[in-house]
Amino acid sequence: MTQHETRSTPPSSVSTPPSMPPASMPPASMKAIVFDEPGDPSVLRLADVPTPVRVGSEVLVRVLAAGVNPIDAKTRAQSGVSVAIPLYPAVIGLDFCGIVVESPYDGHPLKPGDEVYGITAAPRAFGSYAQYVSVPSLQVARKPRRLTPIEAGAVPTAALTAWGLVVDLAKAHEGQRMLIHAGAGGVGHLAVQLAAYFGARVIATTSTANVSWLRELGAEEVIDYTTTRFEDRVSDVDVVIDLVGNVHDNTGTRSLAVLRHGGLIISVPTGGWPGLAAEAEEAGVRYSGFAVSPDAACLSIVSRLIDSGDLHVRVSEIFPLEDAADAHALLERGHTRGKIVLEVS
Repeated sequence: MTQHETRSTPPSSVSTPPSMPPASMPPASMKAIVFDEPGDPSVLRLADVPTPVRVGSEVLVRVLAAGVNPIDAKTRAQSGVSVAIPLYPAVIGLDFCGIVVESPYDGHPLKPGDEVYGITAAPRAFGSYAQYVSVPSLQVARKPRRLTPIEAGAVPTAALTAWGLVVDLAKAHEGQRMLIHAGAGGVGHLAVQLAAYFGARVIATTSTANVSWLRELGAEEVIDYTTTRFEDRVSDVDVVIDLVGNVHDNTGTRSLAVLRHGGLIISVPTGGWPGLAAEAEEAGVRYSGFAVSPDAACLSIVSRLIDSGDLHVRVSEIFPLEDAADAHALLERGHTRGKIVLEVS
């Protein structure tokens, strides 16, 4: 275990950095990581930009931490959801944890001073690589009590993706056999736990360093892909959750052979497997892609699972906001255990 994991950490023992009182009037400008055109991580720079203005049902949040996700790096590099960037300089970042500064109205459940976490509307609006975000309240929930803001900033996108894959699409249940590729990644390590929690028999692929850790998280069988072809070890699984696609060693296509007839493969990476539909149909299995929904109600369930000790998040690296380029470079090198987080405030 490391200092960034939540396992066996009682709520009362977690020390949270002292919170500044919410300002009655947020500053006119804020620090944010921006980029003026797509490119490699070096295009990311720290700049002063206008502080977002809260409207309608939005809450204005002072950001303490921002999670770094693969979709952020893809969007910066002109893939992902870059087509939706309305203008440059752009501010990316989906995940955040912070303190409510302004609420939609006096009686709203989320009040100034509350610690919350959620998902922004980036890239259509400013993302979370910034000191403030203004986000629809239906995308924001109270942060888990067990977690520090840094840990909570790692959770929203990965946890809601894992929930959507395991619960909504795969419908995890007792006795179901589920193969999860990239089980040690940000989404993978949460998917392994959720699948095991709902009774599935989990098989996970990972590199050598993470084999024992994934067993601790609930995987019944862990396959070291650096030494073993997973198709040599497993067959007739009910569901494959593919967090790799065909970008590495045709992981997606090889997965079709280990599914039972009529089984389900869920492919998550965008553009990672263009021939999925045709190949799945030929193999006699079902298929689906996936896109995460920023659902506060589901995020509240995740919070309860974390606070009860049934779900644990791993933060592997923490970077200050101004070093976002280094965080992206590390993410793109791959093989990260858990999540990377930017410390904003």
